Amino acid sequence: MTSFYDRHIMPRLIGCACGSKPIMKQRAKIVPLAEGRVLELGMGGGLNLAFYDPAKVTSVAGVDPSAALRARAEAAPRPEGLKVKLRDGTAESLPYEDHSFDCVVCTFTLCSVQDPDKALAEARRVLKPKGRLLFCEHGLAPDIDVRRWQFRVEPVWKAIAGGCHLTRPVAASIAKAGFLMDRVEKMYLPGTPRIAGWNEWGVATSA
Repeated sequence: MTSFYDRHIMPRLIGCACGSKPIMKQRAKIVPLAEGRVLELGMGGGLNLAFYDPAKVTSVAGVDPSAALRARAEAAPRPEGLKVKLRDGTAESLPYEDHSFDCVVCTFTLCSVQDPDKALAEARRVLKPKGRLLFCEHGLAPDIDVRRWQFRVEPVWKAIAGGCHLTRPVAASIAKAGFLMDRVEKMYLPGTPRIAGWNEWGVATSA
């Protein structure tokens, strides 16, 4: 049974943090690239829904293990005509058949899944051949001083931020999972603490 904090406080904190102005600007760079039948990993509070183009997207399927966050996603704003279906589930064990989707969207999710390697393997499994992974994630910074603080802070950070990790590599993990990296961009997000502000985003293709 989940705690009061997990049911009521943590979803609000995550919604505020993941809905900050710098992060929403990053979402707006990557989500509109989605086309065809789309799967979103860790849909959370549905903050990406407003950025999908229903003229290009056939449907959006979303999984998230948090009932509280799924409820927020159901009420989240979205373009008229966008078809969305949410399911209880985790990125490490997707309830979909092989080669089911044209595109997988993964934004600020790999930091909090229990097993990012397994989540990326599942993303490859459900993508059609040459399907695209659109990603935007925070993770391990390139600067040694920032990394030191990330490792120091991470145990407490995980406890209050729904299992969010600060020290997971992003693009390197995606390439290791067998994706071909088409485009990767990187920077520290403005107005964000550097320990949580290193951001990598781009497009990868299922090999």
